[in-house]
Amino acid sequence: MRVSIAALILVACLSVLISPAVKAQSLAEQYREPADRIIQAGMSNDGAYLKLQELCDGIGHRISGSDELDRAVRWAADAMRRDGHENVRLEPVMVPKWVRGAESCEMLEPRRQPLAMLGLGHSVGTPPLGITAEVVVVRDEDELDALGTAARGKIVLFNNVMPPYTSERGTGYGQAVRFRGRGAQLAAAKGAVACLIRSVTAHSLRSPHTGMMRYDDAPVRIPAAAISVEDAEMIARLQARGIPVKLTLKMEAQNHGEVQSANVIGELRGAIHPEEIIVIGGHIDSWDVGQGAHDDGAGCIMAMEALTLLRKLNLQPRRTIRVVLWTAEEVGLHGAKRYAAEHADELDRHVAAIEADIGCFSPIGYGVDCQDAKRLSVAAKQMEEILNLSRTLAPLRVTPGQSAPDVSPLKKPGIIVMGHDTDPARYFDYHHTHADTIDKIDPRDLQVNVAVMAATAFVIADMPQRLGAVDNR
Repeated sequence: MRVSIAALILVACLSVLISPAVKAQSLAEQYREPADRIIQAGMSNDGAYLKLQELCDGIGHRISGSDELDRAVRWAADAMRRDGHENVRLEPVMVPKWVRGAESCEMLEPRRQPLAMLGLGHSVGTPPLGITAEVVVVRDEDELDALGTAARGKIVLFNNVMPPYTSERGTGYGQAVRFRGRGAQLAAAKGAVACLIRSVTAHSLRSPHTGMMRYDDAPVRIPAAAISVEDAEMIARLQARGIPVKLTLKMEAQNHGEVQSANVIGELRGAIHPEEIIVIGGHIDSWDVGQGAHDDGAGCIMAMEALTLLRKLNLQPRRTIRVVLWTAEEVGLHGAKRYAAEHADELDRHVAAIEADIGCFSPIGYGVDCQDAKRLSVAAKQMEEILNLSRTLAPLRVTPGQSAPDVSPLKKPGIIVMGHDTDPARYFDYHHTHADTIDKIDPRDLQVNVAVMAATAFVIADMPQRLGAVDNR
C-alpha cells in the first residue's frame, strides 16, 4: 500500500502533539512497578528502627554545641558509609553553644511548692541566689500593656493558651509560640525582672516544654523559662482570686559563643544526570531533654534509610539523591543557612529539597513550595500523581505554599522545597520535652514514612524531566 509523504508528516506531527500528554497522564503508572517494590521492601525492613535506637538510646539528646551532637554527627556519617553510600562527608558549620546548668522554680507564697520548669534556650542565667519576686499573669500583649508600671520588679507569666488540634484549624503553634520567642523582650521593656511562659502545648502531664528564645537588640536581658500548663493555670487562678504569688527562679544558664559542628552528607549518585540533585533529610540536633526522637531523630533516619532501601533494591535513578542532615536547626537554622551558602554554585542544579521535621506519625502528605508560581503549580500536580503511588500505605495530599524549616533557605534560589508531613495531632504533646523518647514512636509508622519518602524521592530523581519543569529543563 502506498502512503503519501503528506500522510506520514501528519502522523509524525500528531505523535509529537500527543506524546507529552500521554506521558503526563501516565506518570504514576510509569513508576508503579518500582514504587511497589520499594513499598514492599520498606514494610518488611526494620533497619530504620534499629538505627533510631542507636541514635536515641546510644547517644541521646543532641543540643547544639554539645559533645553528644558531635557523636551523633560522626555516628550518622559512619552509618551511611556502612550502608555503602557515596561521597559521605562532614561539612563544617559554626554553631552556638548554650549550657543549661542547674535550674529550679519554686513557689514561696501562698505556699511552698516546686514548679515544673525548663529554661528557654539561650536565656541568660539568674544571680547565684536566684530571683525572688511576685508574679503577674497576662494572657497576651494587650494585657501586658494594660498593666502599665505594675510589671516593674515582677516576674511576668504569659499564660497564653495553645488550643487543641483540629484538622480545620491546625495546631495553633504559630500563635502560641510567639511568647517563647519574644516574651523576655516584652516583659523587660515593662521593667520585669524575669519572664515565664506557659509551655507551648495543648496537652500536658505537668511536662514543661523548652525551646529557643531571643533577645535581638534588647537593652535589658532577663532570664526566661517555661513552666507546665498545670502550674501556669494554678498561678493564674490564685491571681484571679486576689492571692499574691511569689516565686524564686534559679538558672545557671550560660552562653559559650560558637563552636564547630557539621552537616552530614551522603549520596546515591545518579546514572544519567548525577550533577542534578534531589535533597532529602532532617536536622540532627535536638534540645537537651528527652532523646530528640520525634524532633528530629526520626526525620534523619527516614532519609538515611530511604537511601539505603533504594541502594539495596539496586534502584539507581537518573539524578543524584543526596541525604543532608542539617545541624543546629533548633537554634537558628545554622546548618541550613551554611548549606545554602556552601553549595551556592550548584543550587541551579538542585531539583528539589525535602525535609521531614514534624515527628514520626502516620504520613499525611507533602507541603510543596517554590519561588516561581508556574513551577509550583506544575510541581504540585506532579506530586499528586507521585504520592498516589503510595496510596496503599496512606491517603496523601499535597499542600501548596508550605515546606519545612531547613529547606526554606533554598526557596529563594528557585528550588522546589517540600515538607514531608505527618499527622500533627500529638506532635506537640512531646515537642521539646523529656518525653520525646523512642518509645513514643510506632515502628510501623517509621516503616511507612521511610517507604513513602523512598518512593517519592526515587520518582522525582528519575523523571524524564525535572520536577516542575515548564520549559523542558
